[in-house]
Amino acid sequence: MFNNLMTRGRLLKKIALEVLGDKGKSLWSRIDIVGDIAIIKKPISTSLAYDDFKLLGEALLSRLGSIRSIWLAVTPVTGPYKVREYIHLAGEPRSTTIYREHNCSFKVDIGKVFITPRLGFEHLRVAKLVESSEVVVNMFAGIGIFSIVIAKIAKPKAVHSIDINVDAYNLMVENIKINRVEGIVIPYLGDAAKIIEERLVGVADRVLMPLPDLALEYIPYALMSLRESRGVIHVYLHVRSDKEKRFYNKAIMSVRDRVESEGWSLVDAHSRVVRGVGPGLLQVVVDAKVERIR
Repeated sequence: MFNNLMTRGRLLKKIALEVLGDKGKSLWSRIDIVGDIAIIKKPISTSLAYDDFKLLGEALLSRLGSIRSIWLAVTPVTGPYKVREYIHLAGEPRSTTIYREHNCSFKVDIGKVFITPRLGFEHLRVAKLVESSEVVVNMFAGIGIFSIVIAKIAKPKAVHSIDINVDAYNLMVENIKINRVEGIVIPYLGDAAKIIEERLVGVADRVLMPLPDLALEYIPYALMSLRESRGVIHVYLHVRSDKEKRFYNKAIMSVRDRVESEGWSLVDAHSRVVRGVGPGLLQVVVDAKVERIR
């Protein structure tokens, strides 16, 4: 998979430079492939006109044989559902596709739900940490990629999979069926805090919190869902990078402070960069083993 991504990256760079010259240098790494859809993410500050993006879209369509539709993402992810606004550039004018990752298939609508192939390694990394004896709660599940990859690879007892976006929830239900994990992944529609309070207190060994905007705020509910007063939480955060890489420790400290404010202790923690999300801005994850203070 890594070699394929590297090869595709070189091809995208070549196409962007051929079509746009030096102007393409800032674009090739901002092209994501989701199923048979290519997404060009427009830089916040750019001198490129719509016609430039259209030329690039048409070139991608003609050069990438597996691509059927090209879209320009004109906004960053916004709102409670973390979706973007798009303009169609070339090919079929549809926003739905089948995205494949780690031998799983996912139906997705890029205009209605959050999706990025740049989390592929992280999905697999976490799945390999899960043991077959575990119960997992995924507080911000989207269309179910994290939950379903975990179910297929780790085969845990259950993955309680929550999302507040009705479009994401409906796609998650469909993806659970597509991947035949109905007996493991259990979907919930609603706010994760309320779902946990009403239905999932004390059930989990591990909790995923892959929504940086809400992760620290929702830590009390993640702790509430853990059983036997201990467990592991994966907290995803946005942090500013620095040359000294102090952000690693700052991320851990922010999780520690929130956990300790709830009467728990941080027994062990590690942080790693998941991906870049903007100029000087990183997404990191803190893998934290926690225990209630007795």
